Amino acid sequence: MSTTDEPTTDGRPPQEDPVTPAPAKRKHLPVWQETILLLGIALVLAIVIKALFVQAFYIPSESMEPGLVQNDRILVEKPSYWLGGAPERGDVVVFKDPGGWLNGAEAAGPSGFVAKTLSKVGLYPTGGHLVKRVIGVEGDVIKCCDEKGRLLVNGQPLDEKDYARLGGAECYGPMVGNCDWEVGPVPKGQIFVMGDNRNNSADSSYHMCPPKATDCTRNPYVDVDDVVGKVFVLLWPSDRFHVLHRPDTFADVPDAE
Repeated sequence: MSTTDEPTTDGRPPQEDPVTPAPAKRKHLPVWQETILLLGIALVLAIVIKALFVQAFYIPSESMEPGLVQNDRILVEKPSYWLGGAPERGDVVVFKDPGGWLNGAEAAGPSGFVAKTLSKVGLYPTGGHLVKRVIGVEGDVIKCCDEKGRLLVNGQPLDEKDYARLGGAECYGPMVGNCDWEVGPVPKGQIFVMGDNRNNSADSSYHMCPPKATDCTRNPYVDVDDVVGKVFVLLWPSDRFHVLHRPDTFADVPDAE
């Protein structure tokens, strides 16, 4: 507080300068309330992230070995398939069970209250989904196999030795029962998928009609609408952490006629 020493012109005594009151201190929430608030914000963010961007899953079987092993934890990103985007040849995708592709053990989600709760908001891997590699997209014709046992897509052989396992088979498409089959053109809005463990994968080739069958109604394709997203990270175990990339061999496949 200060005063003016000089007298005023009208002879009145000097006046004290006005004092601005100090701002009131903001009250902090108790620790337990702040904790609940932060948990609520984290929960909302987790739900938004799961719905729009990234979701955790696990590998339900041996079908994607050697690259992805049963019970591996993976991250799936969704924006790649926004705004007209669609799965591309070579992508490893997660999709909903088209119906009967998973057995009971593979279809089961996490057990335990905490794990089930976290899985619903994307903080824990969920069940009921499959993980396969896209081999053919709309219009493609897939044929097994050339003299080297390689799959052909639109006539172009695929060099898959860097990521696929034969498991004692003579070709890269043995689940039909032989190495002489053809499927396609892949219908609009669908994809043809296969596991990397070619001799142990209940994939599109396993669910297709046998060659020369006349009364078979089996559907080997997966609806694009059932695809959750593209696998981009092997998250756990940490010693095998890596980012997944589309194999170069698919870049040589010509567009469907």
